[in-house]
Amino acid sequence: MRTTTKRLLPLFAATAALGMFGASGAALAEGHGGHEATTLEAHLTELNDSGASGTAWVTVEGNQVTVKMENTGLLAGSPHAQHIHVGGKNQCPDPAMEGSGEDGAIQVSDAHDDYGMIVSSLTTEGDTSPDSGLAVDRFPVGDDAYERTFEVSDEVAADISAGDGVIVVHGVDHNGSGAYDGDVMSDLDPTLPSEATDPAACGTLDVAQMEAWPEGGAETGDGTTAGVEQSGAMLAGGGLLTAAAAGAFALRRRRTQQ
Repeated sequence: MRTTTKRLLPLFAATAALGMFGASGAALAEGHGGHEATTLEAHLTELNDSGASGTAWVTVEGNQVTVKMENTGLLAGSPHAQHIHVGGKNQCPDPAMEGSGEDGAIQVSDAHDDYGMIVSSLTTEGDTSPDSGLAVDRFPVGDDAYERTFEVSDEVAADISAGDGVIVVHGVDHNGSGAYDGDVMSDLDPTLPSEATDPAACGTLDVAQMEAWPEGGAETGDGTTAGVEQSGAMLAGGGLLTAAAAGAFALRRRRTQQ
């Protein structure tokens, strides 16, 4: 059952008033059905000189996760894959790191050790599992805001509640052409330009120091693929990203064959 903004406001106000912080430091409140609700926040900063930034608010109540995210500076008219990652070092990569992409751009495999595997795909509708990692027709377009509630496993809920999650948004216009293109191909799918899958912004999910869920509705985007000529190829590449999310990262070998 979807947790609405109206119902979340008193939930988090009570959290702030009582000062109920668990051992992990995450804000806690008594949720519906006797579940404790944990609230976390991520401040997304740019990777790959994308100019993108944003803020994400996440609440976990039992097996339900509600995510609200607002971004700016993303490539307009193009879909941006976005996920919650768990594992690795549970951190974002250093923006100044030398990646394996064009002119040292950071590719997905370069950052995998930092933020780990996909546990949830932040799609606008339908499946939210790692299987939808490249569901191009179901991700927000450009700077479209995002809000959705979905269910996760006990393990994923526990990991996110413990502050072990990282949110990553993908899609970078390295050459300023206004579309995903270029000569360097993705390390997830050699039929895609690297721009389509390179990380654009990243933020760790940490303790939410706020009294209420952000006010105002959020559009989840219409799921269109305007401005992306490679949308069919990205859909086909979803299986590859799923394999990556499961830890099957034989990607550096693939790059040597390109």
